[in-house]
Order: sequence, then structure tokens, then C-alpha cells
Amino acid sequence: MSESEKPDPDLRTRLVDAGVDLVALEGAGALTLREIARRAGVSHGAPRRYFPTHLELLSAIARRGFTQLGIQVTTTLGDGGAAPRAQLTDLGHAYLEFALHNPGMYELMFRHDLLQSGHLRLRDTSLPLFGVLVDLVGRARPDADARAVAGALWANLHGIAQLWSWGSLQLATGSDDFAPLLRTALDAYLGPEDGR
Repeated sequence: MSESEKPDPDLRTRLVDAGVDLVALEGAGALTLREIARRAGVSHGAPRRYFPTHLELLSAIARRGFTQLGIQVTTTLGDGGAAPRAQLTDLGHAYLEFALHNPGMYELMFRHDLLQSGHLRLRDTSLPLFGVLVDLVGRARPDADARAVAGALWANLHGIAQLWSWGSLQLATGSDDFAPLLRTALDAYLGPEDGR
């Protein structure tokens, strides 16, 4: 029986697993259909059975990243009993740690073509994370447009993550700790923390 005749219910998972491993080792640029198939141990045409386009396979891999980040954020925030400002600090720290420890996945997750395409409902995984940020900002700054402030804060965090991963911020600030930058970003969007 040839490979094309054998149904493999785990092939979809194996392909995504291979992509997740590949992006962790070699970055988003290495995610070709041929290389993912090779690492999954199948012919280069096999992924098309489950992912008709390359974009759909990349979306499935990115979805894993958003799921992982969501778990990390949920774990970090715990029962949600801390003050909104403290939760935002924890969320920002978790976000930056995720970005710095998973640079290839982070790059893939925020590719506009994947988010815009709607393949595999990737936005359904990414938007709830933004919703957590909006909720916390709204609780910390009830006087503000929470969605706009959260968007600006997220853009700032994204910039810190990107510039930190390139080594630019360490060079510019002379620091090897991003915590002061996170604190400054939060102060800029939420106002100074009480007692400082």
C-alpha cells in the first residue's frame, strides 16, 4: 500500500509538530512545505491532504503559538485576584518572556497575512488574548478608551520585544533587563503607579 493510500489520522498533528519544532530551531523563514514534510517523514505532497495551502499549515503552526502564549498568560494571571496594574505588569512580563524565548514562533504568530487570511480561524485564538489586555486596561483606567490604550500598549510591548531580540535596546539603554522599559511603558499608558 502506498503512502497516499494509507489514511493517517495523526499526520495533521505530526505536520504541525514538525513545523513547531522547525520554527523553534531555525526560525519562521525555514517553514517550507518540503522541509516540514521531510521532518514529519512524509513526501513533500502529503501536507496538501490536510493543508491545501502553505498559508493554512503556517496558520496551524501559529495557532499553537497563540495557544501556548494563552496558557502562559492564564497561568501568570492566576485567579485574577491581583490589582489590574499588577496583572498588567505580570502579563507584560509574560508576553516579553514568550517573545524572547520563542523568537521564530513570535514572528510567525504576528504575520499580517496569517492573521488577515482567517485560515483555521487564527484570529479566534489571537483576539481573546487582546481581550484580556483590554479588560485589564479598562479596569486600571476606567476613564480611558480601553481598546485604544490596550492597542497602543500592545504595540509598545511588541516594539520592546522586537528591539530587545535584535539587541538594539540593550545597546541603547546600557541595560540587560527589560523590566524598567516595561514599567515605563505601563506608566506612559496607565499613569504612574501609586507611591512612585
